[in-house]
Amino acid sequence: MIGAGSVVFVKNLLTDLLSLPELEGCTIAPHDIDPERLETAGMMARWTTQALGAGARVEEHADRRACLTGADFVINMVQIGMHQATLLDFDIPRRYGLKQTIADTVGVGGIFRGLRTIPFMLSLAGDMRAECPDALLMNYTNPMSILTWAVYRAFPMQQVVGLCHNVQFTARDLAGYLGVDPQRLSYHCAGINHMTWFLRLAIDGEDTYPRLRVAAEDPAIFGQDKVRFELLRHLGWFVSESSEHTAEYTPYFLRHDDQIAEYDVPVDEYVRRSERNLQQYAETRRRLLAGEGFPLDRSVEYGADIVHAIATGETRLIYGNVRNTRLIENLPEDCCVEVPVVVDRNGLRPCHVGVLPPELAAHCAPHVFVQDLVVRAALDGDRERVYRAAVLDRHASSVLTLRQIRAMVDDLIDAHGDAMPRGIRRERVAAVHRA
Repeated sequence: MIGAGSVVFVKNLLTDLLSLPELEGCTIAPHDIDPERLETAGMMARWTTQALGAGARVEEHADRRACLTGADFVINMVQIGMHQATLLDFDIPRRYGLKQTIADTVGVGGIFRGLRTIPFMLSLAGDMRAECPDALLMNYTNPMSILTWAVYRAFPMQQVVGLCHNVQFTARDLAGYLGVDPQRLSYHCAGINHMTWFLRLAIDGEDTYPRLRVAAEDPAIFGQDKVRFELLRHLGWFVSESSEHTAEYTPYFLRHDDQIAEYDVPVDEYVRRSERNLQQYAETRRRLLAGEGFPLDRSVEYGADIVHAIATGETRLIYGNVRNTRLIENLPEDCCVEVPVVVDRNGLRPCHVGVLPPELAAHCAPHVFVQDLVVRAALDGDRERVYRAAVLDRHASSVLTLRQIRAMVDDLIDAHGDAMPRGIRRERVAAVHRA
Protein backbone atom coordinates (compact mmCIF):
# COMPACT_ATOMS: atom_id res chain seq x y z
CA MET A 1 0.00 0.00 0.00
CA ILE A 2 1.88 3.05 -1.31
CA GLY A 3 0.89 6.34 0.30
CA ALA A 4 -0.61 4.43 3.20
CA GLY A 5 -0.74 7.58 5.31
CA SER A 6 -4.20 8.07 3.80
CA VAL A 7 -5.31 6.03 6.78
CA VAL A 8 -9.10 6.32 6.45
CA PHE A 9 -8.98 5.08 2.86
CA VAL A 10 -6.53 2.36 3.95
CA LYS A 11 -8.97 1.25 6.63
CA ASN A 12 -11.76 0.98 4.05
CA LEU A 13 -9.62 -1.06 1.65
CA LEU A 14 -8.34 -3.31 4.43
CA THR A 15 -11.89 -3.92 5.65
CA ASP A 16 -12.81 -5.05 2.14
CA LEU A 17 -9.72 -7.24 1.76
CA LEU A 18 -9.57 -8.80 5.20
CA SER A 19 -13.28 -9.59 5.28
CA LEU A 20 -12.58 -12.21 2.61
CA PRO A 21 -11.80 -15.59 4.24
CA GLU A 22 -9.65 -16.65 1.27
CA LEU A 23 -7.20 -13.84 2.08
CA GLU A 24 -6.66 -14.87 5.68
CA GLY A 25 -2.99 -14.77 6.59
CA CYS A 26 -1.92 -12.46 3.75
CA THR A 27 0.83 -9.88 4.21
CA ILE A 28 -0.03 -6.17 4.20
CA ALA A 29 2.93 -3.85 3.58
CA PRO A 30 2.19 -0.13 4.14
CA HIS A 31 4.67 2.48 2.87
CA ASP A 32 4.71 6.24 3.35
CA ILE A 33 7.49 8.83 3.29
CA ASP A 34 6.07 10.56 6.40
CA PRO A 35 7.23 8.58 9.47
CA GLU A 36 4.25 9.56 11.60
CA ARG A 37 1.74 8.71 8.88
CA LEU A 38 3.51 5.39 8.27
CA GLU A 39 3.28 4.57 11.96
CA THR A 40 -0.42 5.51 11.92
CA ALA A 41 -1.02 3.31 8.87
CA GLY A 42 0.64 0.37 10.60
CA MET A 43 -1.51 0.89 13.68
CA MET A 44 -4.64 1.02 11.52
CA ALA A 45 -3.65 -2.14 9.62
CA ARG A 46 -3.00 -4.07 12.84
CA TRP A 47 -6.21 -2.85 14.45
CA THR A 48 -8.25 -3.83 11.37
CA THR A 49 -6.79 -7.32 11.05
CA GLN A 50 -7.28 -7.94 14.75
CA ALA A 51 -10.85 -6.62 14.71
CA LEU A 52 -11.69 -8.89 11.76
CA GLY A 53 -9.73 -11.87 13.03
CA ALA A 54 -7.99 -12.04 9.67
CA GLY A 55 -4.53 -13.07 10.88
CA ALA A 56 -2.81 -10.76 8.40
CA ARG A 57 0.86 -9.96 8.85
CA VAL A 58 1.61 -6.21 8.78
CA GLU A 59 5.05 -4.98 7.69
CA GLU A 60 5.57 -1.22 7.57
CA HIS A 61 8.32 -0.05 5.25
CA ALA A 62 9.97 3.36 5.09
CA ASP A 63 11.94 2.06 2.09
CA ARG A 64 9.70 1.67 -0.93
CA ARG A 65 11.74 -0.94 -2.76
CA ALA A 66 11.80 -3.14 0.32
CA CYS A 67 8.03 -2.72 0.56
CA LEU A 68 7.57 -3.84 -3.06
CA THR A 69 9.81 -6.91 -2.94
CA GLY A 70 7.73 -9.98 -3.75
CA ALA A 71 4.40 -8.14 -3.88
CA ASP A 72 1.48 -9.62 -5.80
CA PHE A 73 -0.61 -6.43 -5.76
CA VAL A 74 0.47 -2.81 -5.35
CA ILE A 75 -2.16 -0.24 -4.37
CA ASN A 76 -1.16 3.38 -5.02
CA MET A 77 -2.96 6.21 -3.17
CA VAL A 78 -0.35 8.98 -2.90
CA GLN A 79 -0.98 12.70 -3.00
CA ILE A 80 2.17 14.46 -4.10
CA GLY A 81 2.55 17.84 -2.42
CA MET A 82 -0.37 17.26 -0.06
CA HIS A 83 -2.48 20.24 1.12
CA GLN A 84 0.03 22.96 0.23
CA ALA A 85 0.19 21.88 -3.41
CA THR A 86 -3.61 21.79 -3.52
CA LEU A 87 -3.73 25.40 -2.32
CA LEU A 88 -1.40 26.46 -5.15
CA ASP A 89 -3.60 24.72 -7.73
CA PHE A 90 -6.55 26.80 -6.55
CA ASP A 91 -5.02 30.09 -5.45
CA ILE A 92 -3.03 30.90 -8.59
CA PRO A 93 -5.84 30.25 -11.13
CA ARG A 94 -8.23 32.18 -8.86
CA ARG A 95 -5.99 35.25 -9.14
CA TYR A 96 -6.57 35.13 -12.90
CA GLY A 97 -10.33 34.78 -12.46
CA LEU A 98 -10.51 31.01 -13.04
CA LYS A 99 -12.75 29.28 -10.53
CA GLN A 100 -12.49 25.53 -9.83
CA THR A 101 -14.35 23.03 -7.67
CA ILE A 102 -12.21 19.87 -7.27
CA ALA A 103 -9.27 20.43 -9.68
CA ASP A 104 -7.91 16.89 -9.57
CA THR A 105 -8.98 15.29 -12.86
CA VAL A 106 -8.89 17.67 -15.81
CA GLY A 107 -8.58 21.43 -16.15
CA VAL A 108 -5.64 23.44 -14.91
CA GLY A 109 -5.71 21.78 -11.48
CA GLY A 110 -5.75 18.32 -13.04
CA ILE A 111 -2.90 19.22 -15.38
CA PHE A 112 -0.65 20.32 -12.54
CA ARG A 113 -1.60 17.51 -10.20
CA GLY A 114 -0.69 15.20 -13.08
CA LEU A 115 2.64 16.91 -13.78
CA ARG A 116 3.81 16.69 -10.19
CA THR A 117 2.65 13.06 -9.81
CA ILE A 118 3.89 11.51 -13.09
CA PRO A 119 7.57 11.50 -12.00
CA PHE A 120 6.53 9.57 -8.88
CA MET A 121 4.46 7.10 -10.94
CA LEU A 122 7.38 6.41 -13.26
CA SER A 123 9.72 5.87 -10.31
CA LEU A 124 7.20 3.52 -8.68
CA ALA A 125 6.71 1.55 -11.89
CA GLY A 126 10.48 1.31 -12.35
CA ASP A 127 10.86 -0.09 -8.84
CA MET A 128 8.07 -2.58 -9.53
CA ARG A 129 9.83 -3.81 -12.66
CA ALA A 130 12.85 -4.55 -10.48
CA GLU A 131 11.17 -5.91 -7.34
CA CYS A 132 7.81 -7.39 -8.37
CA PRO A 133 7.56 -7.46 -12.19
CA ASP A 134 4.46 -9.66 -12.21
CA ALA A 135 2.51 -7.57 -9.70
CA LEU A 136 -0.62 -5.66 -10.67
CA LEU A 137 -0.51 -1.92 -10.03
CA MET A 138 -3.91 -0.64 -8.88
CA ASN A 139 -3.90 3.14 -9.03
CA TYR A 140 -6.37 5.16 -6.96
CA THR A 141 -4.58 8.50 -7.31
CA ASN A 142 -5.99 11.30 -9.47
CA PRO A 143 -5.77 12.49 -12.18
CA MET A 144 -6.66 8.89 -12.97
CA SER A 145 -6.45 8.90 -16.75
CA ILE A 146 -3.23 10.91 -16.96
CA LEU A 147 -1.36 8.79 -14.41
CA THR A 148 -2.51 5.42 -15.69
CA TRP A 149 -1.69 6.50 -19.26
CA ALA A 150 1.79 7.68 -18.25
CA VAL A 151 2.57 4.30 -16.67
CA TYR A 152 1.54 2.12 -19.61
CA ARG A 153 3.18 4.47 -22.12
CA ALA A 154 6.51 4.49 -20.27
CA PHE A 155 6.31 0.83 -19.15
CA PRO A 156 4.27 -1.12 -21.72
CA MET A 157 4.85 -4.44 -19.91
CA GLN A 158 3.54 -3.18 -16.57
CA GLN A 159 0.13 -4.49 -15.52
CA VAL A 160 -1.81 -1.43 -14.43
CA VAL A 161 -5.44 -0.47 -13.90
CA GLY A 162 -6.91 2.79 -12.65
CA LEU A 163 -9.69 2.36 -10.10
CA CYS A 164 -12.41 4.83 -9.18
CA HIS A 165 -15.80 4.71 -7.48
CA ASN A 166 -17.61 7.13 -9.77
CA VAL A 167 -19.72 4.42 -11.45
CA GLN A 168 -20.65 2.68 -8.18
CA PHE A 169 -21.58 5.91 -6.38
CA THR A 170 -23.59 7.18 -9.35
CA ALA A 171 -25.51 3.90 -9.56
CA ARG A 172 -26.40 4.38 -5.89
CA ASP A 173 -27.45 7.98 -6.58
CA LEU A 174 -29.62 6.92 -9.52
CA ALA A 175 -31.34 4.25 -7.45
CA GLY A 176 -32.17 6.94 -4.91
CA TYR A 177 -33.55 9.34 -7.54
CA LEU A 178 -35.69 6.51 -8.93
CA GLY A 179 -36.79 5.29 -5.51
CA VAL A 180 -35.64 1.69 -5.94
CA ASP A 181 -33.30 -0.71 -4.19
CA PRO A 182 -29.85 -0.44 -5.87
CA GLN A 183 -29.90 -4.23 -6.37
CA ARG A 184 -32.71 -3.81 -8.91
CA LEU A 185 -30.63 -1.49 -11.08
CA SER A 186 -28.52 -2.77 -13.98
CA TYR A 187 -26.37 -0.67 -16.26
CA HIS A 188 -23.67 -0.59 -18.91
CA CYS A 189 -21.16 2.28 -18.86
CA ALA A 190 -18.20 3.52 -20.87
CA GLY A 191 -16.19 6.69 -21.45
CA ILE A 192 -13.19 8.20 -19.70
CA ASN A 193 -12.69 8.55 -15.96
CA HIS A 194 -15.24 10.88 -14.36
CA MET A 195 -16.90 11.17 -17.78
CA THR A 196 -18.18 7.62 -18.04
CA TRP A 197 -21.71 7.47 -19.42
CA PHE A 198 -24.59 5.23 -18.41
CA LEU A 199 -25.28 3.93 -21.91
CA ARG A 200 -27.88 1.51 -20.62
CA LEU A 201 -29.91 1.87 -17.44
CA ALA A 202 -32.59 -0.57 -16.40
CA ILE A 203 -34.76 -1.58 -13.44
CA ASP A 204 -35.55 -5.29 -13.40
CA GLY A 205 -34.37 -5.42 -17.01
CA GLU A 206 -36.64 -2.64 -18.28
CA ASP A 207 -35.24 0.61 -19.74
CA THR A 208 -35.56 3.23 -17.03
CA TYR A 209 -34.26 6.32 -18.86
CA PRO A 210 -37.83 7.56 -19.53
CA ARG A 211 -38.52 7.32 -15.80
CA LEU A 212 -35.27 9.14 -14.99
CA ARG A 213 -36.15 12.00 -17.33
CA VAL A 214 -39.49 12.38 -15.58
CA ALA A 215 -37.73 12.36 -12.19
CA ALA A 216 -35.39 15.10 -13.43
CA GLU A 217 -38.35 17.45 -13.81
CA ASP A 218 -39.12 17.16 -10.09
CA PRO A 219 -37.49 20.24 -8.51
CA ALA A 220 -36.67 18.29 -5.34
CA ILE A 221 -34.73 15.68 -7.33
CA PHE A 222 -33.22 18.10 -9.86
CA GLY A 223 -31.96 20.25 -6.99
CA GLN A 224 -29.82 17.40 -5.65
CA ASP A 225 -27.74 17.05 -8.83
CA LYS A 226 -28.35 20.10 -11.00
CA VAL A 227 -25.34 19.96 -13.30
CA ARG A 228 -25.72 16.30 -14.23
CA PHE A 229 -29.46 16.54 -14.76
CA GLU A 230 -28.92 19.60 -16.97
CA LEU A 231 -26.45 17.63 -19.09
CA LEU A 232 -28.94 14.75 -19.25
CA ARG A 233 -31.50 17.16 -20.71
CA HIS A 234 -29.11 18.37 -23.40
CA LEU A 235 -26.99 15.29 -24.20
CA GLY A 236 -29.42 12.47 -23.45
CA TRP A 237 -27.33 10.26 -21.10
CA PHE A 238 -26.33 10.46 -17.44
CA VAL A 239 -22.65 10.94 -16.57
CA SER A 240 -20.77 9.14 -13.84
CA GLU A 241 -19.23 11.89 -11.73
CA SER A 242 -20.91 14.28 -9.31
CA SER A 243 -22.21 17.70 -10.26
CA GLU A 244 -19.41 19.45 -8.36
CA HIS A 245 -16.79 17.59 -10.43
CA THR A 246 -18.66 17.79 -13.72
CA ALA A 247 -19.19 21.55 -13.50
CA GLU A 248 -15.50 22.21 -14.20
CA TYR A 249 -15.30 19.77 -17.12
CA THR A 250 -17.44 22.00 -19.33
CA PRO A 251 -17.73 25.69 -20.27
CA TYR A 252 -21.35 25.93 -19.11
CA PHE A 253 -21.44 26.28 -15.34
CA LEU A 254 -18.51 28.30 -13.95
CA ARG A 255 -17.95 31.22 -16.31
CA HIS A 256 -20.24 33.68 -14.51
CA ASP A 257 -21.49 34.15 -10.97
CA ASP A 258 -25.11 33.81 -12.05
CA GLN A 259 -24.35 30.32 -13.47
CA ILE A 260 -22.60 29.34 -10.26
CA ALA A 261 -25.59 30.46 -8.22
CA GLU A 262 -28.18 28.86 -10.52
CA TYR A 263 -26.51 25.44 -10.45
CA ASP A 264 -25.25 25.59 -6.83
CA VAL A 265 -21.66 24.95 -7.92
CA PRO A 266 -19.40 24.65 -4.82
CA VAL A 267 -16.36 26.71 -5.86
CA ASP A 268 -13.15 25.73 -3.99
CA GLU A 269 -14.81 22.58 -2.64
CA TYR A 270 -11.64 20.48 -2.67
CA VAL A 271 -9.79 23.01 -0.52
CA ARG A 272 -12.42 22.51 2.16
CA ARG A 273 -12.24 18.73 1.72
CA SER A 274 -8.47 18.81 2.04
CA GLU A 275 -8.75 20.73 5.30
CA ARG A 276 -11.30 18.21 6.57
CA ASN A 277 -8.99 15.36 5.57
CA LEU A 278 -6.22 16.81 7.73
CA GLN A 279 -8.61 17.04 10.66
CA GLN A 280 -9.87 13.50 10.04
CA TYR A 281 -6.33 12.15 9.97
CA ALA A 282 -5.54 13.83 13.30
CA GLU A 283 -8.70 12.43 14.89
CA THR A 284 -8.03 8.94 13.50
CA ARG A 285 -4.51 8.94 14.94
CA ARG A 286 -5.83 10.14 18.31
CA ARG A 287 -8.37 7.32 18.40
CA LEU A 288 -5.77 4.69 17.48
CA LEU A 289 -3.41 5.90 20.19
CA ALA A 290 -6.29 5.89 22.67
CA GLY A 291 -7.24 2.32 21.76
CA GLU A 292 -10.64 3.34 20.41
CA GLY A 293 -12.38 1.42 17.62
CA PHE A 294 -13.87 2.25 14.24
CA PRO A 295 -16.86 1.00 12.25
CA LEU A 296 -15.90 -1.75 9.79
CA ASP A 297 -18.26 -1.39 6.86
CA ARG A 298 -17.52 -2.81 3.40
CA SER A 299 -16.96 -0.14 0.76
CA VAL A 300 -17.83 -0.18 -2.94
CA GLU A 301 -14.18 0.03 -4.06
CA TYR A 302 -13.04 -2.54 -6.61
CA GLY A 303 -9.61 -3.30 -5.13
CA ALA A 304 -10.67 -6.26 -2.98
CA ASP A 305 -12.83 -7.68 -5.79
CA ILE A 306 -9.78 -7.74 -8.08
CA VAL A 307 -7.53 -9.41 -5.52
CA HIS A 308 -10.22 -11.97 -4.69
CA ALA A 309 -10.93 -12.78 -8.35
CA ILE A 310 -7.27 -13.25 -9.28
CA ALA A 311 -6.50 -15.24 -6.11
CA THR A 312 -9.53 -17.56 -6.28
CA GLY A 313 -10.55 -17.60 -9.96
CA GLU A 314 -14.07 -16.42 -9.09
CA THR A 315 -15.09 -14.07 -11.91
CA ARG A 316 -15.90 -10.45 -11.11
CA LEU A 317 -16.95 -7.53 -13.30
CA ILE A 318 -15.52 -4.12 -12.46
CA TYR A 319 -15.12 -0.77 -14.21
CA GLY A 320 -11.46 0.02 -14.78
CA ASN A 321 -9.29 2.61 -16.49
CA VAL A 322 -7.16 0.91 -19.12
CA ARG A 323 -5.40 1.47 -22.42
CA ASN A 324 -7.80 1.91 -25.33
CA THR A 325 -7.02 -0.96 -27.68
CA ARG A 326 -10.04 -0.09 -29.84
CA LEU A 327 -12.27 -0.83 -26.87
CA ILE A 328 -14.05 2.45 -27.62
CA GLU A 329 -13.66 2.85 -31.34
CA ASN A 330 -14.41 6.57 -31.66
CA LEU A 331 -11.92 7.68 -29.01
CA PRO A 332 -8.19 7.76 -29.85
CA GLU A 333 -6.31 4.49 -29.76
CA ASP A 334 -4.00 4.17 -26.73
CA CYS A 335 -5.83 6.82 -24.71
CA CYS A 336 -7.05 5.85 -21.23
CA VAL A 337 -10.70 4.76 -21.17
CA GLU A 338 -13.04 3.52 -18.45
CA VAL A 339 -14.86 0.36 -19.50
CA PRO A 340 -16.20 -2.89 -18.03
CA VAL A 341 -13.39 -5.29 -17.15
CA VAL A 342 -13.76 -9.02 -16.45
CA VAL A 343 -11.39 -10.26 -13.74
CA ASP A 344 -10.52 -13.86 -12.87
CA ARG A 345 -7.44 -16.01 -12.31
CA ASN A 346 -6.20 -15.00 -15.77
CA GLY A 347 -6.08 -11.34 -14.78
CA LEU A 348 -7.94 -8.36 -16.23
CA ARG A 349 -9.73 -8.55 -19.57
CA PRO A 350 -11.24 -5.23 -20.67
CA CYS A 351 -14.48 -5.48 -22.64
CA HIS A 352 -15.02 -4.14 -26.14
CA VAL A 353 -17.66 -1.37 -26.08
CA GLY A 354 -17.74 -0.29 -29.72
CA VAL A 355 -18.80 3.20 -30.71
CA LEU A 356 -19.99 5.77 -28.19
CA PRO A 357 -22.89 7.99 -29.26
CA PRO A 358 -21.13 10.81 -31.12
CA GLU A 359 -22.25 13.54 -28.71
CA LEU A 360 -20.71 11.60 -25.80
CA ALA A 361 -17.47 10.91 -27.65
CA ALA A 362 -17.34 14.62 -28.52
CA HIS A 363 -17.71 15.51 -24.84
CA CYS A 364 -14.82 13.22 -23.87
CA ALA A 365 -12.46 13.82 -26.80
CA PRO A 366 -11.18 17.34 -25.92
CA HIS A 367 -10.13 16.07 -22.49
CA VAL A 368 -8.43 13.02 -24.01
CA PHE A 369 -6.18 15.21 -26.15
CA VAL A 370 -5.33 17.44 -23.17
CA GLN A 371 -4.39 14.31 -21.20
CA ASP A 372 -2.21 13.15 -24.09
CA LEU A 373 -0.38 16.49 -24.11
CA VAL A 374 0.22 16.34 -20.34
CA VAL A 375 1.64 12.81 -20.56
CA ARG A 376 3.91 13.79 -23.47
CA ALA A 377 4.98 16.99 -21.69
CA ALA A 378 6.04 15.07 -18.59
CA LEU A 379 7.72 12.16 -20.36
CA ASP A 380 9.57 14.35 -22.86
CA GLY A 381 10.24 17.35 -20.60
CA ASP A 382 8.36 19.58 -23.03
CA ARG A 383 7.17 22.80 -21.36
CA GLU A 384 5.48 24.06 -24.52
CA ARG A 385 3.03 21.17 -24.39
CA VAL A 386 1.94 22.25 -20.91
CA TYR A 387 0.88 25.61 -22.35
CA ARG A 388 -0.97 23.87 -25.16
CA ALA A 389 -2.75 21.52 -22.79
CA ALA A 390 -3.99 24.45 -20.68
CA VAL A 391 -5.02 26.43 -23.77
CA LEU A 392 -7.14 23.51 -24.96
CA ASP A 393 -8.90 22.95 -21.64
CA ARG A 394 -12.61 23.64 -22.16
CA HIS A 395 -13.14 25.52 -18.90
CA ALA A 396 -9.96 27.64 -18.92
CA SER A 397 -10.43 28.67 -22.54
CA SER A 398 -14.00 29.79 -21.81
CA VAL A 399 -12.80 32.26 -19.16
CA LEU A 400 -9.24 33.39 -19.95
CA THR A 401 -7.36 34.75 -22.94
CA LEU A 402 -4.46 32.88 -24.50
CA ARG A 403 -1.94 35.23 -22.88
CA GLN A 404 -3.60 34.92 -19.48
CA ILE A 405 -3.47 31.13 -19.71
CA ARG A 406 0.22 31.18 -20.58
CA ALA A 407 1.05 33.57 -17.72
CA MET A 408 -0.98 31.43 -15.29
CA VAL A 409 0.90 28.30 -16.38
CA ASP A 410 4.23 30.08 -15.81
CA ASP A 411 3.14 31.08 -12.31
CA LEU A 412 2.04 27.53 -11.48
CA ILE A 413 5.26 25.98 -12.80
CA ASP A 414 7.32 28.40 -10.73
CA ALA A 415 5.20 27.85 -7.62
CA HIS A 416 5.47 24.06 -7.81
CA GLY A 417 9.20 24.30 -8.49
CA ASP A 418 11.11 21.04 -8.12
CA ALA A 419 7.87 19.02 -8.11
CA MET A 420 7.63 19.64 -11.85
CA PRO A 421 9.27 17.20 -14.29
CA ARG A 422 12.69 18.08 -15.65
CA GLY A 423 12.48 20.19 -18.78
CA ILE A 424 9.27 21.82 -17.53
CA ARG A 425 10.47 23.48 -14.33
CA ARG A 426 12.86 26.39 -14.40
CA GLU A 427 16.24 24.94 -13.54
CA ARG A 428 18.12 26.92 -10.93
CA VAL A 429 21.52 27.98 -12.26
CA ALA A 430 24.23 28.41 -9.65
CA ALA A 431 26.08 31.71 -9.79
CA VAL A 432 29.56 31.51 -11.25
CA HIS A 433 32.18 33.70 -9.58
CA ARG A 434 35.12 34.56 -11.73
CA ALA A 435 38.49 35.25 -10.16
